[in-house]
Amino acid sequence: MPGLFICSSFLQESMPCGIVCCIHNELEVTFSLIRKLIPRKSVKSIYDIDIHTLWQTGVRGIITDLDNTLVGAKRPNATPELATWLSKLAAMGFQVVIVSNNNELRVSRFSDPLRLPYISAARKPGNSAFRRALVMMKLNPEQVVVIGDQMLTDVLGGNRLGLHTILVVPISPADEGFFTRINRRIERLAIAWMRRRDMMKWEE
Repeated sequence: MPGLFICSSFLQESMPCGIVCCIHNELEVTFSLIRKLIPRKSVKSIYDIDIHTLWQTGVRGIITDLDNTLVGAKRPNATPELATWLSKLAAMGFQVVIVSNNNELRVSRFSDPLRLPYISAARKPGNSAFRRALVMMKLNPEQVVVIGDQMLTDVLGGNRLGLHTILVVPISPADEGFFTRINRRIERLAIAWMRRRDMMKWEE
């Protein structure tokens, strides 16, 4: 990044070493955080994920978000298409755990008819819920993928633990709540920042 190199050279010549080192460390922290917002893969929907390739690469477990990932945020139950997709996963041997920041009532009413284990009020991107899901599946991080529609919760949380992350396009953005809309604004700023630095390879 030529701009950063020029800036760094200028700072070294004009500022005390301690200040330069502090600024350098802050930049490193910023880059490290931004990189953790980048998913391994980005697809339009869960139905565009090649589950056969996942299995062949050793993936045995799926941690998935609920709202706007599996169904729209206001839809109370699974669509027939989703039920069929989940059945295919089960037939292949995948374990699936729903990890959602939504409340117990919402998540249980959706998950129980499907007989899917779940973690509600997950507080993503915190590590706790992701670790609990790994324990529930008795799998290692390299055997699990995280699927979700938000960079600041699903992708960031998964990447922090070294999980393979897949970002999907939100199903019904108009149904999103207040805090999710705030997250979307931050996401747009992060995406613009990454595009300017050619860090958006995952969009391809």
